[in-house]
Amino acid sequence: MAGGVWARGRAQGPPVGALTLTALAEGIRASQGPALRPPSTGPQPEPQERELEAEPPAQAPPGSEAESGDRVATPSAGTEPCSPPSAQDPALQGPCQGSGEEGALADLAVYTAACLEEAGFAGTQATALSLTSVLEARGERLEDQVRALVRGLLAQVPGLAEGRPRRAALRVLSALALEHAGDVVCALLPCSLPPDRAAAELWRSLSRNQRVNGQVLVQLLWALKGAAVAEPEALAATHALGEMLAVSGCVGATRGFYPHLLLVLVTQLHQLAQDARSPDSPRVWTPCQRGPPHSHASCTVEALKALLTGDGGRMVVTCMEQAGGWRRLVGAHTHLEGVLLLASAMVAHADHHLRGLFADLLPRLRSPDRLQRLTAVAFFTGLLQSGPTARLLREDFILERLRAWQGDPEPTVRWLGLLGLGHFALNRGKARHLSALLPALLGALGEGDARLVGAALGALRRLLLQPRAPVRLLSTELRPRLPPLLDDARDAVRASAVGLLGTLVRRGRGGLRLGLRGPLRKLVLQSLVTLLLRLHDPSRDTAESSEWTLARCDQALRWGLLEELVTVAHYDSPEALGRVCHRLVQRYPSHVPCFLSQTQGYLRSPQDPLRRAAAMLIGFLVYYASPRGVHPDLLDSLCQDLGQLQRDPESAVATAAQVSAQQVVLLARAQGHPRRPRLLRLLWQSPCPTQPVPLYADSPFQRRSLAGRWSCPRPR
Repeated sequence: MAGGVWARGRAQGPPVGALTLTALAEGIRASQGPALRPPSTGPQPEPQERELEAEPPAQAPPGSEAESGDRVATPSAGTEPCSPPSAQDPALQGPCQGSGEEGALADLAVYTAACLEEAGFAGTQATALSLTSVLEARGERLEDQVRALVRGLLAQVPGLAEGRPRRAALRVLSALALEHAGDVVCALLPCSLPPDRAAAELWRSLSRNQRVNGQVLVQLLWALKGAAVAEPEALAATHALGEMLAVSGCVGATRGFYPHLLLVLVTQLHQLAQDARSPDSPRVWTPCQRGPPHSHASCTVEALKALLTGDGGRMVVTCMEQAGGWRRLVGAHTHLEGVLLLASAMVAHADHHLRGLFADLLPRLRSPDRLQRLTAVAFFTGLLQSGPTARLLREDFILERLRAWQGDPEPTVRWLGLLGLGHFALNRGKARHLSALLPALLGALGEGDARLVGAALGALRRLLLQPRAPVRLLSTELRPRLPPLLDDARDAVRASAVGLLGTLVRRGRGGLRLGLRGPLRKLVLQSLVTLLLRLHDPSRDTAESSEWTLARCDQALRWGLLEELVTVAHYDSPEALGRVCHRLVQRYPSHVPCFLSQTQGYLRSPQDPLRRAAAMLIGFLVYYASPRGVHPDLLDSLCQDLGQLQRDPESAVATAAQVSAQQVVLLARAQGHPRRPRLLRLLWQSPCPTQPVPLYADSPFQRRSLAGRWSCPRPR
C-alpha cells in the first residue's frame, strides 16, 4: 500500500536513489530473460536489492494497512515490485493493457515516485528513465505501456489520500510526460470526455510543472489542429487546454507559439459557428454558472479567455465582455465582427503580441480553407487600427493587399477590405495614397451589400477627419453618389450617408461661410429637402443623424434656424416648420421649384409620417413662394398628387394634403392661369380675397422623446 511505501521510506532513512531504481529495472529485465520469453525460471534480484525493497510489516505505522481503499498496493517482501506477466496472459495479446495490469503498473509508478520524492529534478529524470527501462523490459510496445500506465494512474488517483501519496502519483505523470509527452496526451484525451474531475486534476498537475507543460501544450495544439472540429478529440483537446491555461503561470510556456494558439482557437470558433447555424445555438458559459462549460464553443471561449488572462490581457477580456464580443464570436453571422472587436482590444491592451500575430496571419491570408482565410482577413483588418501596427509592414504592401481584396468574388472579403481601407485612412501621413483609396471607396458606394456600402461610407468619413482632407474633391465626387443613398431603403445606409454629409459640411464650413465651396454648396441645397423630411424618419438613427447634419448646415450657412430645427425634430411643430420654409424661400428663391419637385416624390412614400411631412412642406413652400417663381405645370402636377393624397387611408395625411392643395390653388389663381383641372375649378367657386396661412393639426404619430433613452418615466 502507499502508506506502506511511505512507512518504509521513513524506516530506511534516506529514500532509495536512482541507482537502486536502475538496478531494479535491470533485475526485472534479467528475470524476464529474452524478450517475449516466459519468465518462469529467470534470475531473481540480488539479495542486497531485495533487502532494500523489502518491507517488514512491523515497521508500518499503525492504521496504514487499514486504509486499503485509499492507498496503492505495495509489493510484499521477497517479490518484485511489478512481476512481468506470463506469455499466456491475455493482456499481452493486444496493444492495450487490462485494468489489472494497469493497476500493477500504477503501483510500480507510485513506488518509484515514493523513492525519489526528495530527489528534485534529478529524481524526476531518474524516475522517467527507470520507468522507461521497466516498461521496455516487458517486451511490448513502449507507447502502449506508457498509455496503460497513464490510464492506471487515472484510475488510482481518485482513491489516493491528499498529500504525499497523491503528489507521488502526479509526479510519475510529470516524469512520463518529460520523456513521452505525446503518449501521455494521447492516453489522457479520451478520458477528458465527458469532463472528469480526475482527468482535470492530471491536466492541472502537468500545467504546474514548468519542465513539461510546454511540451504538453504543443501536443494539445497539434491534436487540436489534426482533428476535425466536429470530432470528440477536438473538444477533448480544447477542454484540456482550458484546464491547463487556467493554471497561473502556464501561459508563459506558450511563448513561441502564443499567436499561433490564439488564431487556432479563434478559427475553431468560426468553424463551430458555421456548423451550428441555428437561432437556438448554445449560449456562452459564464463563470457564475456551476459546472464545466456545456458546449464546444463555450469550452473554446473559456480557453481563449484563460490564454489572454494568463498573459496579462485581462483588459482584453473585459473589453470583449463589455462590447459583447464573446457572444459575437460564437454567432454564425457575427463571428467576424467579434474577431474585429478582439483585434481592436488587443491593439489597445496587448500590443506586445502584434508582431507575432502578423507573422502568423500573413500565410493564412492565402489559405485555401475559406473559414481560416476569412478569420485571418478579419484579424488583419482589425490590427490595422493602430499606427505602430501598420508600421510593422510596408504601407505599399498593406495598400496593395487591401485593394486586391476589392476584386475578390467573396463579398465578405471586399467588406473587410473596405474596413481596412478605413483604418488605413485613420493614420496620419497617408495623403499621398488618396488616389489609390478614393476609387475603391467610391466604387463600393454602388454595391448591393449593405455592409460594403456602410464600410465605404465609414472609411470616407474617417478620411474627412484627417488634417488637410480634400473637401472640394470629395464634394465633387459625392454629389452624384450621395443623394440617392440618403433615401436608401436600408436604415443603416441612410443614417451613415446623412452622417457623412454632416461631416463634409463641418469640414468645409469655412468656405461655405465665405460663399466658396461651390460643389459642397450645391450638394447641401440638393439634399436639403431630404434632410428636413428625414427628421420624421421612423428610424431613430436616421432622424438623429439628420438633426445633427441640419445643425451643421445651419452653423456653416448661418441660417439662424437651430431652435426651429430642433423643435421640428422633437415635437413635429408645424409652426416651426413654417418658419424654416420662410427662411429658405427668402435665402434661396431660385431653388424653390427644385424644393417642390423633390418634395413631390415623397408624397408616394410608404411611410405615413413622411407623406404627411411632405404635404406640409409643400403647403408652406407654396405659401411663401412668389407666383412668378413656380411654373404652372409644376403647380398642376402638385395639385393632382395632393388630390390623390386626400383619399389616403391615414386621416392625418389626407387632412394635411387638403390644406396644402388649397395653397397650391391659391398660388395658381394668383398667377391668373385660365386653364385648370376640375379640382381647381371647384375650389375657385369660393374665392378668397387674401391668402390665409396654412394651419395643420398636431401630428398623431409617435414623437421621438428623450425620456425613454435614460429609462426616465414619461411626464403625466
